[in-house]
Amino acid sequence: MIEVLNELGTLRLNPFNSTQMNALRNRVLLIGRLGQDPERIEFDGDKVKATLRLATNEVYRNAQGEKTETTQWHNVVAWGQLAEIISRYLSKGSEVAIEGRLVYRQYEDKQGQNKIAAEIVTQEMLMLDRVPQES
Repeated sequence: MIEVLNELGTLRLNPFNSTQMNALRNRVLLIGRLGQDPERIEFDGDKVKATLRLATNEVYRNAQGEKTETTQWHNVVAWGQLAEIISRYLSKGSEVAIEGRLVYRQYEDKQGQNKIAAEIVTQEMLMLDRVPQES
């Protein structure tokens, strides 16, 4: 813990140190379900990329007390061995926990318009459904 003096001169304890704070930078944690089967792409024969669409739901009560549910869709990318696992074991409807980092990339669409896409580059993944048994 780091001791910090506030503007009143009283001491308070800060539960985070700078090493811990650096570990939290650009960190995304999501739990959701796949909206479609993962797409597996191979590059140069030995590089593998998996992309998927992850839906996260939030349920809350509006001002009138009515229950409301919203869904957010996230673009998720995985590389290497994690991409292999995702493409092999996950399918539409699978529930997963994803940890990664948020990245933005620019591209040009078919009409020549510049676009910006937000993606979560996965660093860790936890399957929350049962793993299917291989035959």
